[in-house]
Amino acid sequence: STLTLLTDMSLSSNHLSGEIPDVFSALTGLINLDFSSNNLTGPLPPSMGNLKALTTLHIQDNQISGTLDVLQDLPLKDLNIQNNLFSGPVPPKLFNVPNFQRDGNPFNTSIAPSPLPAAPAPSPSLSPSTGHVPSKEPTKSPDVTNGNPPASGKHTIWTVKFVGYILVGVVSAVVIVLMVMFCVSKHKERKSKKVFRKSKKDVYPKSKIGREPQRLGEPKIKEVPEIKEHLVKPTNTVGKAASNVVSNSSEELKVNASMKAPNVAYNTKEREATLYSPMRAIPGVITKKQKEHVIDMEKSDDFVEEPLRLPQSVAPRTEKGTVSPSVRTKKGRVPSLGKIDLRTTVKSFSVASLQQYTNSFSEENLIRDSRFGKVYLAELPDGEILEVLKIDIDNSRVPVDVFLELVVNISELSHPNILALVGYCAEFEQWLLVYEHCSKMTLHDELHYVDEPSNALSWNARLQVAVEAAKALQYLHDGRQPPLVHQNFEPSVVLLNSTLAVQISECGLASLSQLSGSLHALFHYEAPEVHESRSFSDRSDVYSFGVVMLELLTGREPYDSSRPRAEQHLVRWASTQLYDIDAITKMVDPLIRGQCSEKALSRFADVIGSCIQPEPEFRPPMSEVVQALTRMVSDATKASM
Repeated sequence: STLTLLTDMSLSSNHLSGEIPDVFSALTGLINLDFSSNNLTGPLPPSMGNLKALTTLHIQDNQISGTLDVLQDLPLKDLNIQNNLFSGPVPPKLFNVPNFQRDGNPFNTSIAPSPLPAAPAPSPSLSPSTGHVPSKEPTKSPDVTNGNPPASGKHTIWTVKFVGYILVGVVSAVVIVLMVMFCVSKHKERKSKKVFRKSKKDVYPKSKIGREPQRLGEPKIKEVPEIKEHLVKPTNTVGKAASNVVSNSSEELKVNASMKAPNVAYNTKEREATLYSPMRAIPGVITKKQKEHVIDMEKSDDFVEEPLRLPQSVAPRTEKGTVSPSVRTKKGRVPSLGKIDLRTTVKSFSVASLQQYTNSFSEENLIRDSRFGKVYLAELPDGEILEVLKIDIDNSRVPVDVFLELVVNISELSHPNILALVGYCAEFEQWLLVYEHCSKMTLHDELHYVDEPSNALSWNARLQVAVEAAKALQYLHDGRQPPLVHQNFEPSVVLLNSTLAVQISECGLASLSQLSGSLHALFHYEAPEVHESRSFSDRSDVYSFGVVMLELLTGREPYDSSRPRAEQHLVRWASTQLYDIDAITKMVDPLIRGQCSEKALSRFADVIGSCIQPEPEFRPPMSEVVQALTRMVSDATKASM
């Protein structure tokens, strides 16, 4: 019963053995479960069918047996059962799981053959009087005695021959059909190659670096010495070498072309396309900590450069001038922008440059963990400090179009309290977002990791933080049509610099939550309707903001298992006391007790109470919250004069 609020359980690589206990009935809030790389045996327990919130299940590399029927009604998005002993047919519902890995199991998906007719029992011929053992040779019928086979034997032999002829005919027909299809496809491929080679001579002039652009289906063209000169050299510093590589490659690899490739539809109007070849990173000496963060770009045989054609007037800026964005994808995948409007001022970075700016995404440059990946500090050659969000989801499930549309939407956000997007990177199926750098410190750090009481946020500072954060959410809700819901608002996305200026991060990234089942839920900041039906709205953001205000008032985290049972859930404990001034005075953070009047506390508690109403229709819009908090700041300023 004490684990009903558990959302993540990982017991991988612990040398566990035996059967999985049937103890999951009470764990209804479990979202991520990992039993991989153990020695577990036996079937899956029936109580796993009660895990109605489970989205990620990893039980690979065990010896678990039985069937998968208990999992078929779960809302799974990521299921890995590789290298086990599962048998029986796979439930059809599991094939709808977006990431279902099942290799290495003896599944039986064929129809069981009909049982053979039982052989007739031999007639007893043992003589009781003599005890003579009868001969095993069957008794011959009159027809056999006369030299003729029995009628039943003739029928059986004829049936076997007939079935054999049918099988041989069917197999032969299938082989012939497959051969014909293979030959036809080869003929079409050769014909399309001839047409393409003929048209390519007129469409593509040779570039300055001495080679023609490579297309899908053609043999790979060897690199010439001029290209090798632009590869990133091993270096331990970020200096002029990095900037020279970026500028030279972006200037010399510009190619103006207008081409129609097979199976790719482009607008017939003239387009200016830029063939931008991202550089390979050739790091020098990489430490063990750095090695897991380095993006592998050496597998050039698996990727083909594809230029995205855009009008010059809508092309986004890159690190060198204004060019169309370049995306390296796997062979055979040609990204199409469709109706995406790329009129944006953000820059397009290469993976190689970001690796240099972040010291190969080293642990020393890691500044915080986001819900969507790790955030690294980046220092550009000119000394500018940025931060890079390395999105940590299965990017193969995120089309290029979706990511570029996300970049456009985020780039349109412009508010002093929202972290501004500077650029992006879309290479080697790695999606990265580059932001301005605000601070390494978050509101969560300031509230719950205070080294000395004298360094704690004062009441007036907390009030000012609440106002600025509220203005950011108001802009998302009222300054956008349709309203943009943050969905992930919590103290860790509220960044505070040295002057306590507020900037909200992760704005516009909510759609990524729906593309991955591995992201943990903000259980204690979610509105009741979100927890029940995943129904997000601007009023669910208001609820999350109310929980953060409650943290500002009390200094407590939304869930604290170290406290008495009645006080562990902050909202549940505080909501019944927000209208009692004596109770409010007692629940105030001891670090700010005595810094504000009872009237100010009561007004602040009234705003919290309206924000955390269970029904969304009773919660106020953020515009009203901003007005109420702004009046409180104004009154506090007058009182301090």
